[in-house]
Amino acid sequence: MTLWQQIVTILVVVLGTMLTRFLPFIVFPEGKTPPRFIAYLGTVLPHAVIGLLVVYCLKDAPFSAWHGLPELIAMAAVFALHKWKHNTLLSIGAGTAVYMALVQTWFR
Repeated sequence: MTLWQQIVTILVVVLGTMLTRFLPFIVFPEGKTPPRFIAYLGTVLPHAVIGLLVVYCLKDAPFSAWHGLPELIAMAAVFALHKWKHNTLLSIGAGTAVYMALVQTWFR
């Protein structure tokens, strides 16, 4: 890429990022009630995204014999910790740590 193409690419990426970040606040300013469909999407989409992430993370996990057991143990740890502490960041971080510890030690 030439220098000009690099600059244009960076500007387009910055513009696209800013547009996706600021457009909802411009279209739906504070105090203005969003349409019912947008409010509905705001309640439904987070659950759908989490479901998609779980499916995506487990799509290549081999669930035969001992394979897939670290994933299931880490998922159980995330679920139990989230039910106990109600802290998403702590649950994800601890689940990642449990999975990495299992994969690096017992399930080589």
